[in-house]
Amino acid sequence: MSLSAAFNSLKSSNLISWKPTGKLQQTLAGCIELAGKTLHTGKVSKVKVWPGFAGEGRYFEFQSKLIPASIDFARESPLCTTLCKDGYKIRTVEHLLSALEAKGVDNCIIQIQSLDSEDSEVEVPIFDGSASAWIEAIEQVGRKVALDRCGNNAEKLAPYLNEPLHVLRNDSFIVGLPSSEVRITCGIDFPKVPAIGCQWFSSSFLDDSYEKHIASSRTFCIYEEVEHMRGAGLIKGGSLDNAIVCSVTKGWLNPPLRFHDEPCRHKVLDLIGDLSLFAQYGSQGFPVAHVVSFKGGHSLNADFIRRLSGINV
Repeated sequence: MSLSAAFNSLKSSNLISWKPTGKLQQTLAGCIELAGKTLHTGKVSKVKVWPGFAGEGRYFEFQSKLIPASIDFARESPLCTTLCKDGYKIRTVEHLLSALEAKGVDNCIIQIQSLDSEDSEVEVPIFDGSASAWIEAIEQVGRKVALDRCGNNAEKLAPYLNEPLHVLRNDSFIVGLPSSEVRITCGIDFPKVPAIGCQWFSSSFLDDSYEKHIASSRTFCIYEEVEHMRGAGLIKGGSLDNAIVCSVTKGWLNPPLRFHDEPCRHKVLDLIGDLSLFAQYGSQGFPVAHVVSFKGGHSLNADFIRRLSGINV
């Protein structure tokens, strides 16, 4: 498919208008290679992120299968975002995708493998529970203008929200409001966990803002829920080294926090990663809008993207 044909086939609805950003699509200037323990399975996996061609976007390669980082392949899974195709699954993609979207790495090939060559399921490493390792790796190799397979560059487009949009699940919601720039406002509420309580955080989507205020925020959990989650086959690789843990009665078990509202900022990190799944053909995934999320999560984020695509949920 040519680039012009690809852009003509961008997913759209009356809610979205695709407009030029004034920038050329980017990719990595070299290969990133990182390995580490995973959060939910506790296994070790290895990731190589290679430069990609303009107009081809971001996609994973696992067991010789290609799985685009697209909402078309997102499946509901507890406590993470999972991509599935032809019986193969890649779990916990949100932190890596968040870093790639924020740093403008529009096209890349993400090769991932586990130590067991027979696995049909693999998970992205958790590192310290934030996106810092990915940001540092991207900065180290740098970025360059992406060229297509014929040697041509391509303009980067962005999806502008034309009218208000919302999705609801019980007392959780995400609202998108038309705006001339990307802005994110996020709220969480844990009334039974006083050390967390109700928090709000708001930020623009500028490169330096993400690095300074969002990327280093770590995933968090409630100590009293750990046994139940492990009984459900989750967070087998979780520890005080890759998450901040809060007790209902004792507060934070592994301080200090990097920000007083670190849990809320981490929800913004996740939201950016999940909404990057709206990206197509090297375009921007996160919509140009003011996105307001309250008590959101991966499933609600996916519902929001599907609504952007004109799919009723």
